[in-house]
Amino acid sequence: MSNTLTEVAKILEERKSAEAGSSYVASLYDKGLDAILKKVGEEATEVVMAAKDAEHNEGLSKNTDKIIYEVADLWFHTLVLLAQQNLHPDDVLKELERRFGTSGLVEKASRNK
Repeated sequence: MSNTLTEVAKILEERKSAEAGSSYVASLYDKGLDAILKKVGEEATEVVMAAKDAEHNEGLSKNTDKIIYEVADLWFHTLVLLAQQNLHPDDVLKELERRFGTSGLVEKASRNK
């Protein structure tokens, strides 16, 4: 899985120096942080909506494909944000590894100190 993240991160890094008109990602970088944050927010909302739609269709076949599609969009745009901030997916994976085995309640309480 991290190989895919690494490959996407590599391409996103390359797009930083590309002309704005050459790719969608280059155009996002050109528009700046606010445009990237707007996309992350839009995609997060679409994930919520897809999950709610799937919940309401519980008696029918759940439309989980829509959830997967929207989460992929959210992850992608979050990766764009990380690259724009000169961060790498490995930074997030290391943080998740650090938290692994720690109760969520304990981890959350440690942030409130």
